[in-house]
Amino acid sequence: MGSGLLSIKTADDFAKMAVAGRVVAELHAEVRAAAKPGVSLKALDEIAEKVVRAHDCRPSFLGYQGTYPATICASPNSVIVHGIPTDYRLRDGDILSIDAGAIYQGWHGDAAFTMGIGEISAEAQQLIDVTEQGLWNGLAEAKAGNRVGDIGAAVEATAAPYGFGVVQGYTGHGIGQAMHEAPSVPNYGRRRRGFKLREGMALAIEPMFNLGTPDTAVLDDNWTVVTADGAWSAHWEHTVGLTPDGSFVFTLPEPKQVA
Repeated sequence: MGSGLLSIKTADDFAKMAVAGRVVAELHAEVRAAAKPGVSLKALDEIAEKVVRAHDCRPSFLGYQGTYPATICASPNSVIVHGIPTDYRLRDGDILSIDAGAIYQGWHGDAAFTMGIGEISAEAQQLIDVTEQGLWNGLAEAKAGNRVGDIGAAVEATAAPYGFGVVQGYTGHGIGQAMHEAPSVPNYGRRRRGFKLREGMALAIEPMFNLGTPDTAVLDDNWTVVTADGAWSAHWEHTVGLTPDGSFVFTLPEPKQVA
């Protein structure tokens, strides 16, 4: 993980991150539209790479740590994160998490969403919706003067009434000229504890909630993280920049102020 803290010095730096974020948002929209029963995860990855490269960007994930083989992480059902796109064809009733990043002129955007494929159960839809709400509750705490623990506490409190397992071994992170920078941003914590947030930082906040326990396991490919009990999982993420004018989510079609 790079040092990264306060690496965003100018409005132009934030503008470049916003471009990267907008490309990720377009990638999400194209993949979401294509993700239907019968479509393979590899086919979705091909769509994602075309979107990134059409906008003079590079995929953040492809070749990450010298080994990740794809543009997206495609994580169905009990896969939490880092699922490698395969020939698996989506089925009616599945849920699917897509995580992707883009690099524009050296600056990164990173975001994830979870969606249902065809008709899904009410339980699965609630998991998706509550995890997304956890993301937005965490984003609302991403402002100068707050601490990392304020974000984690807000995310964790969202899951608590539903008994969802909050994944602890994988966290959000700082982001900028590297995809993963300090500080780590856990999805749990205590308010007013942890690293103090300041203008000039950008964070990728990414709650992961499970229908079962928070325990995880890693498959033999050394990438794919699954729930230890086989329960389904949802994952949402946005990149937020703490600018002098407030905190803005960059990984949307247009930046959105959240704090």
